[in-house]
Parts: sequence; C-alpha cells; structure tokens
Amino acid sequence: MTSIGGAEMVDWNLAVATATRLVRPGPEVSRDEARAIVAELRKHAKSSEEHVRSFTRMGTEDIHDTPVLVVDRAGWIKANVAGFREILKPLLDKMQDRRSGPGGAMLGAVGGKVTGVELGMLLSFLASRVLGQYETFAPATRDLPAGEHGGGRLLLVAPNIVHVERELDVNPHDFRLWVCLHEETHRTQFSAVPWLRDHLEGEIQSFLSETEVDPMTVIERIREAAQSLAGGRPDGEEDDGGRSIVELVQTPAQREILARLTAVMSLLEGHADFVMDGVGPDVVPSVGEIREKFQQRRARGASRLDQALRKLLGLDAKLRQYRDGERFVRAVVGEVGMDGFNRVWTSPNTLPTKSEIAKPADWVARVHRKGE
Repeated sequence: MTSIGGAEMVDWNLAVATATRLVRPGPEVSRDEARAIVAELRKHAKSSEEHVRSFTRMGTEDIHDTPVLVVDRAGWIKANVAGFREILKPLLDKMQDRRSGPGGAMLGAVGGKVTGVELGMLLSFLASRVLGQYETFAPATRDLPAGEHGGGRLLLVAPNIVHVERELDVNPHDFRLWVCLHEETHRTQFSAVPWLRDHLEGEIQSFLSETEVDPMTVIERIREAAQSLAGGRPDGEEDDGGRSIVELVQTPAQREILARLTAVMSLLEGHADFVMDGVGPDVVPSVGEIREKFQQRRARGASRLDQALRKLLGLDAKLRQYRDGERFVRAVVGEVGMDGFNRVWTSPNTLPTKSEIAKPADWVARVHRKGE
C-alpha cells in the first residue's frame, strides 16, 4: 500500500474488483433463508443495545449515530476500501508530493494498479473471515450510509456468520445474538466516549506521518524484513521475536505509537469479549458451548497457508489482543467493579499502557490508588 504511480497512489476501483473476484463464495442458502437471516441479525443488533448498556453502565437511551448494515462479503470489501481511502489520504497525499523528488520515477513505475491488485488480494483473504466490524472511520457513500454527526457504521457479515455457526454446529439463533453483542459493545464504546474516535484517529495519523516515503529507505526496510522472516538476519542482530512483516518495516517512533495503539485495541476487543460473555448467560442459553467451540476454533486456526498468512500480516497479534484484553478487563472489574473499570474511559491518560494490559494491578494502582 506504499506503492505509488499514475494519477492516484492506489487504484481503489481495481482493489474492489480484484477482491470481489477472488473472494470465496459464501455458504449456500435459499432466498427465503437469506431474508430471514438478515431480519434476525437486524433484530439482534437492536436488542443488543439495551443488553450492553445495562451490563456496561455506558451510554444513554439516545439513538446511536450509527447505522447497522447487514452485508455480504462484497459489501464488506467496498466498505473497507472506502475506509482505507479515508484514513490513508494524508499519507498518500504526502507520497504524491514526493513523486517529483529523488526516486519518484522508480515509485511511479510501480503504479497504482499494482497496488490496487495487492490490496484487493489482501481484502479477498480477510473478507471471508470477519464476522462483524464497527467502522470507526467510515465515509458515507451512496450504497453504504454512515453516521451523520461523526458516527461510523456497524457491519454484520451475514455469510461469514452463517459459515461459522454451521462449522461449529451451534444454535444459529444464539450464535447470531452472541456476535451482535460483541459488535454492539464496540458501537457503545465509541458512542459513549466522545473523545475516543479523535484520539484513535490522532494516533493513527501520527503513525502514518512517520512512514518513510524515500523509496530507497522503504526498499532497504523491506529487504531487512525479508531477511529476518527468512532467518537470514545480519550478523550481530538479535532475534526479532517473531514479529510480522508489518512490524519489521516500522521506524522506532512508529513502534512507540503502535505500542499505544495495541494497548487501546486490546482494551476495546477484550472489553467486547468480556461483555458478550457477561451478558450471554441471561440472553444466550448456549453461550458456554459457543465460547468453548469458538475458542477452540481460534486456537486451531485453519490450514498451514492460512496460519502463515496470519503470521505475516500480524493477525496473530489480533488474536492475542482478544485474549490479553479480556484478561485485563476481567481482572480490573474483579478488583474495583464495573464502575471502577469505567474510569478507563475518562480520558486518554486513563487508558492502559501496553505493560498495564499485561499487569492489570499496575493500572489499578495508577488510576485508583493515586486518586485515593
């Protein structure tokens, strides 16, 4: 996605076309079944609002500035391309300005079409795996509405939900509500904490502003990353600890920002997992079976190729965020209760650090003990 050339840095339309063409077909359902699934997901998304508000003690009775969209895999692809285009605009504008500088001809030769194909291939891989997604930075389009006053949109990917519920052989109605509880928690996080979206966007833009745009620097970093992943590190360098290629091409400043982003994402994902399981026993009768089978599926992964791609793209880190974040939330709530945990939403200063995610007692000591 750092390749540039042509009138645009990335051929976004080609990215959509490539991903849509390559993505695997979803499970077979009849037209009537599809209508029923969509209707049920919308109903569960609506009922989840009160369940999540009551359990988390966050939010109000006000209607969320966030539409709920039940989409297929192609719809998820279109929505994410629009989101990428929005959040990456400052970086791509910066790279456009460098085209006339040293190395610009080399970058121009790569071409936006090549980058569009690469992005499309990545999205085709992800499009069959995502069950739901709260899009924080979601520009409204003709086909994909978004919140009018800064809210994002909540996506439920119906084919993937059906695929997983069949694969796990669980009660489909319970599983659909369970998924909606997770995604509704994300919607509540951002609607109840007004500063969270701007804070996250600021961190992402700071990360992108540190991106190297000098072509020779980019090439050198990619070469070093490839050597490390292949086990060919230069003499004297320590093991990278199994980092993904995404991490290996970062600058030191980006790694600091990523540590903060990782902590925030661990908090958000872990909180959503904690809520979906906490609400579950009252409204999802088979929540215990669902969680056990779902955890086994996460741990087992899929084919060796799938596991390799997950490692390369850093998706294994995403799975750790669920686990570590949920452990943090559970420990803090156990120590200071839900209201005490909710101090985490007071300001960016009360968000946990990456080390505090691993040691919840340190966060409790910093946020609670000092105040007391």
